Amino acid sequence: REFPLFSVVSNSKSPTRKNRKHTMVKETAFYDCLGVSPDSSEQEIKRAYRKLAVKYHPDKNPDPAAQEKFKEIGRAYEVLSDEDKRKLYDRYGEDGLEGGGGGGMSADDIFRQFFGGGMGGMGGMFGGGSRERRGKDVGHAMSATLEDLYNGKTRKISLDKQVICPTCTGSGSKIKGKSSTCQDCRGKGVKMIIRQLGPGMVQQMQTVCPTCRGEGTAVKPEDRCSKCSGNKTIQEKKLLEVHIEKGMKNNEKIVFTREGDQHPDIKIPGDVIIVLQEKKHDRFERAGKDLMMTKTITLKEALCGFDFPVQHLDGRILLVKSTPGEMIKPGQTKAIPNEGMPQKGNPFDKGQLLIKFEIEMPDTLNDEALKTLKTVLPAPTRKEIDFKEDEAEECYLHSAAVRPQQERSRGGFQSAFGGGDSDDEDEDYGGGGQRAQCVHQ
Repeated sequence: REFPLFSVVSNSKSPTRKNRKHTMVKETAFYDCLGVSPDSSEQEIKRAYRKLAVKYHPDKNPDPAAQEKFKEIGRAYEVLSDEDKRKLYDRYGEDGLEGGGGGGMSADDIFRQFFGGGMGGMGGMFGGGSRERRGKDVGHAMSATLEDLYNGKTRKISLDKQVICPTCTGSGSKIKGKSSTCQDCRGKGVKMIIRQLGPGMVQQMQTVCPTCRGEGTAVKPEDRCSKCSGNKTIQEKKLLEVHIEKGMKNNEKIVFTREGDQHPDIKIPGDVIIVLQEKKHDRFERAGKDLMMTKTITLKEALCGFDFPVQHLDGRILLVKSTPGEMIKPGQTKAIPNEGMPQKGNPFDKGQLLIKFEIEMPDTLNDEALKTLKTVLPAPTRKEIDFKEDEAEECYLHSAAVRPQQERSRGGFQSAFGGGDSDDEDEDYGGGGQRAQCVHQ
């Protein structure tokens, strides 16, 4: 990576502190990150950084989102606190910084430099001294069936892991202490290059030394370790056993502490984090502690009762029976206690199995069946209005069809059937399907 330190622009006048408020800037992302305006003074930027850095420091705020915010404000302050970088950012934006505008410093380094020794340099306000360098966490997704989350399961996963070379113990050389200062960067780990941006405009860049890869030390070819070739680390396979507990949920994390990549410069390896991804089930759907399923029954079963088998996630067969004399309504949901998902940490505490019923209605009934139903079912008592039957017009319902083009042109179903204001409304929707026909007597 390359990081700009400053740029020199000839025959142009850069804005001074006093007239910054009249300066047009290309981007304001860094200013917005610190909560300041582009015409803010150096002191105002320092005060804003101090306030945000203490608020989002990982020692005080362990939230992962806060850690990302801490890195963002550190990067913004590194650019805006440097006069030359700030001018370059105002003129060309982040793209003009060619690599993020930083000098290779981490957010923790910037914080320690600002406060003088990190959080411990502030009197141990968060109960600790300087932080040890920690490796990055590595995440892996693992698919899990609903049966795995219900019954629990142990699975194995093989990972490629970077470990310190056991032959040279991380020195990279055959003989301990043979590493020497890198001659290309003189032990700094970075090299300076100059890039011409245009006529009369150059930019000084800082890039990681390719010889020592930013470490500042190098081992001569003849002294390099034969096992790691001077890289200080080797790759090896790591087999991890992942224990899926009963009741675990989708996107739940299983953490293997300090099982991440190793390096001599890293005191604490990162974690390996396994994220469970629940597969879709063909029969059940999870709703927290409850399990849900849909069952279609006939009209006869809804009225007269039913029983049907259900195979549970642990292989048991549940024979589900209706309560005698109870009729099931369309869309009604019934529950079976203690047959839902187990509680993590307490697998004997289970939710409910919820069954939503859909009723399959018959298309037609013969005359004998209709007579039987009329005798056993209660007569309708609802009467909308009073009327004389011999004066009413009988209408029989037919299947209705609404053309999609009519729905779009007339604003949907309501406007297509009585919601419009057109005088020829009957002609507009009359051809879409069969309407109710009236029989005149």
